[in-house]
Amino acid sequence: MKIPAMIAAELRRLTATRMSVIALVALIAVPVLYGGLYLWANQDPYSRFAEVPVALVVEDDGIPASGDVAATNYGNQVATQLLDGRAFDWQLMSPDAAARALHDGAVDFTVTLPADFSSSLASASGTGPHQARIDLETNDANNYLASTIGTQAVEKIRRSVAELVGKEAATRLLGAISDIRGQLVTAADGAAQLVDGTTQAASGSGQLASGSSTLADGTATLASGAHTVSDGAAQVSTGAAQVSSGTAQVSNGATQVAAGASTLAGYADQAATAVQSAANSVPQVRADIAAELATQGLDQTQIDAVLAKLDPLGAAVTSGNTKVQAAVTKVDQLSSGAAQVASGAAQVASGSAQLASGSAQVASGSSQVAAGADSAASGAAQLRDGAATLSRGLTQLVTGTSQLHDGLAAGVAQIPDSDADLRARQAATIADPVAVESGKVATANSYGAGLAPFFAALAGWIGIYALFLIVKPISRRAVTALHSPIRVTLAGWLTPAILGAVQMAALFGVLALALGFGFANPVGTLGVMVLASFTYAAIILALNVWLGSVGQFVGLVLMVLQLVTAGGTFPWQTLPAPLAALHHVLPMGYVVDAMRQLMYGGDLARAGTDLLVLAGMLVGALLVAAIGVTRMTHRRTLRDLQPSLIG
Repeated sequence: MKIPAMIAAELRRLTATRMSVIALVALIAVPVLYGGLYLWANQDPYSRFAEVPVALVVEDDGIPASGDVAATNYGNQVATQLLDGRAFDWQLMSPDAAARALHDGAVDFTVTLPADFSSSLASASGTGPHQARIDLETNDANNYLASTIGTQAVEKIRRSVAELVGKEAATRLLGAISDIRGQLVTAADGAAQLVDGTTQAASGSGQLASGSSTLADGTATLASGAHTVSDGAAQVSTGAAQVSSGTAQVSNGATQVAAGASTLAGYADQAATAVQSAANSVPQVRADIAAELATQGLDQTQIDAVLAKLDPLGAAVTSGNTKVQAAVTKVDQLSSGAAQVASGAAQVASGSAQLASGSAQVASGSSQVAAGADSAASGAAQLRDGAATLSRGLTQLVTGTSQLHDGLAAGVAQIPDSDADLRARQAATIADPVAVESGKVATANSYGAGLAPFFAALAGWIGIYALFLIVKPISRRAVTALHSPIRVTLAGWLTPAILGAVQMAALFGVLALALGFGFANPVGTLGVMVLASFTYAAIILALNVWLGSVGQFVGLVLMVLQLVTAGGTFPWQTLPAPLAALHHVLPMGYVVDAMRQLMYGGDLARAGTDLLVLAGMLVGALLVAAIGVTRMTHRRTLRDLQPSLIG
């Protein structure tokens, strides 16, 4: 009997009666119903979240107006955003009404903004910062996933509130920074002026230090000289006292000399008068003598002789008169000089007395000057040291003010200049600094499309498993009649394989046409589904050949194992280690991966590897089944020769 004849005979058996046809059609429709209905129900649940009822309770008291700050109620702002966004069917309720609705299942979860919501958000700028609270109440008795969805929804609310408050805080912060920048610019200008001033001050302090050093040296010299002057003034005072005493004596003596000289001048004047009279009378006396001699009878010769004897005496008188007059003149001059000397001596005595008094005062004053010069020298030395310290300090101040100016200028340079528009954009960026830009190597267009590979692979196994409930794996009559186990195996495999291919084609039509899922490689995707059905048929055939009805049960167990190890929902890496190991052994994981690559436009080479693994499993399962058929040929009985429905 040929393989096609065996397949045709099996098909005739399956369609022999109307009930058989109905049963066959129903079993073929199992994967279509399973995969199609499940994926239809989960085609895009996220788009219908707006139908999920959620209670929103707003108890926020807000923040009252204070100074220039207007009244704010973040709770009302958040509620407005939620109601306008319609992410869920938000229903404003009181706390009691929300609690009753959650208990009764009228809402899936409740979100409450408490009374201190706004004040807590604003507390970050005060002395007692604390987090604001959003209360989420769920009821797993209503729906467990609703709790998960509520948690995600509250997290989105938290992020949006954080962005709102962060934007406002950043706006205030950036405004303050802008003001600070303006103040820093002013401070930098002031620091520049301070640098100039301190530079001038440092230059002046250097001159002051130099001058104070010169002053210190000069005052030290002055102090030394003042002491010398003080000592000299003391000596002068002593000498002046002695001079005063001496000049007083001289004055007295000069007065006496002047008096004596005056008296002498008087006598001298009298003598001079007398001598002058005598000298004046000499010619008359000569003439009288001559006359008397002549009277006496002397001749002229005798008279001349007598006169000759007397003329030397007259000449002597005349000469003496001249000398006396000269001496008297000298005596008069002496008297006048003595008077002047006496007067000068008196003045000298008076002046020396004043000199003595003044020199005493000078000595006292010079002593005070010396003491003052010492103090001045000490002060000048301190001034010199202080001026030097001041000069060094001002030099350091110049360095410090230069650093201050440079630091302020650097600070100004690091704070960018901004206007209100730029600060608004900066605040928006600070409040929400990260924008997620998604890029997908391969894309599933919807939640249902993301689950399609897994449920299509699972539906294929369920469909083949159901077919083997009515399809005979191996005809014992064929085993007895035919001598080729390979032909018997192929005949037993092809019937469910062909029917499984029909199932997969019908399911593909539902996915593509009824549900509208997109396929990057539709032919390849359908090929994977058909190959998967072929592989499943070979595996379940082998189980039935070797284990009989027990093998059918093992096929059910394998379906359960692949349900959790195929990685159709969560990544298979999240599985416990024993189940993760089964992911690499069982075929459904490779079917899911290959369908994803071809359906979403992923890696064709990776899909090729999956197909090679499935083909290897297909061939391996057929070989195992053929070995089991060969084993069956060695245990034939007369019962095996009895006619069967396949002829």
